[in-house]
Amino acid sequence: MKTYIYETTGGDLKYYEIGQNETDAALTNHPETGEPIKRVILGGRELVKEGHSHTGGCGCGSSGCC
Repeated sequence: MKTYIYETTGGDLKYYEIGQNETDAALTNHPETGEPIKRVILGGRELVKEGHSHTGGCGCGSSGCC
């Protein structure tokens, strides 16, 4: 079982760690509170929201650290 990071999609921004099997679909609502949530992916140097890509242009230079 893996632990995935989820964030709320409305109102106050909250983060949750939820254990799921790799074959389980991403959750759309928190299993206990019913709040709408979205899985986020931690990748390399930054937090990347699933379905979004970072194309640069943030003014960080070649180091990639902002």
